[in-house]
Amino acid sequence: MARERLRIAESLAEVAPAAWDALAEGDPFVSHAFLSALVETGCASAASGWRPRFLLLERDGALAAAMPLFEKSHSWGEYVFDWAWAEAYRRAGVAYYPKLVCAVPFTPVAGPRLLAREPADRARLIEAALELARAASSLHVLFPHAPDAAFLEARGLMLRRAVQFHWTNAGYADFDDFLARLTAHRRKVIRQERRRVREAGVRLRRLRGQEIERAHWAFFARCYRRTYAERGMRPYLNLEFFLRIGATMPAQLVLVLAERGAQPIGCALFVESANALYGRYWGALEPVPLLHFECCYYQGIEYAIERRLARFEGGAQGVHKLARGLLPVETVSAHWLAHPRLARAIEAAVARERAEVERCVDELAERSPFRAPPEGTPRL
Repeated sequence: MARERLRIAESLAEVAPAAWDALAEGDPFVSHAFLSALVETGCASAASGWRPRFLLLERDGALAAAMPLFEKSHSWGEYVFDWAWAEAYRRAGVAYYPKLVCAVPFTPVAGPRLLAREPADRARLIEAALELARAASSLHVLFPHAPDAAFLEARGLMLRRAVQFHWTNAGYADFDDFLARLTAHRRKVIRQERRRVREAGVRLRRLRGQEIERAHWAFFARCYRRTYAERGMRPYLNLEFFLRIGATMPAQLVLVLAERGAQPIGCALFVESANALYGRYWGALEPVPLLHFECCYYQGIEYAIERRLARFEGGAQGVHKLARGLLPVETVSAHWLAHPRLARAIEAAVARERAEVERCVDELAERSPFRAPPEGTPRL
């Protein structure tokens, strides 16, 4: 009879990368390399309010299933906003923090969260996570992909909806082919925007994998910090994190560098999987009109077409993305709250919110920049 053990680990250093990645479905963000970089560079740590609580199910000494859990003392860096829930708890005189969160820190990208091959092992993970959550206030599973979301809902977790904007590749031959599918007005505007960047003397080039050297990472980190400083916020990530992923997962990284002459002035970082491109971070050292759109969206779309990737995800929120060919898509999070009365009140609010999200998606879809919706456009 197989010997099973459930345990908590505060680091992935004791887990073999191959064993973890065998469960990760090829997703770059739940990979051993990405999660380890977040934890071991201090970005996701107890000191930053993200105490790692990786849930591991081992069978005969081998990893059978896992769940990337964190104990949170705040709600920053999640991109699923529950500040109103925390305030409701405060008014009721109940502690909302710490809470238990299953997520990839600072990463609003849907993907696997219950890392298991067998349904029974996924159930074991959920049961164990809920048991841990009873010692906190709640369990929140952020951005699970559709199979995990359905499994979580069947286990009694409440689903909450939000909206992002994704671009879908309808088999475009090149960027001009993509533009040809847009309305005449949007096609004209995008061409004008790209031309204005060129006329400002800015040229774009893409660096992949090992082409991204330490000096590029240092420049990128500087731009990244500046973006947060302009918003009056502290950056979530540090140079050590970027250097770490540059060394451990280079094949999945693309850096767009904006230069005037030989001088870099801005950049954007993308993460590539087998079938998708994800826009993650960007920054610039001087204001160049429309450079953000060029670096973060048009370069991403162009690259996705060249690589024949199925979709390009431009990050959280941003209605301005709609005019640039990224269409509204519903995203999901799953939640369980220990306090019965507050759970009922929040569930009612989420039901009302879901109706608003559905109306929002429908209204935004009617403002599509395409002459006709591209085939295969997803809703969830």
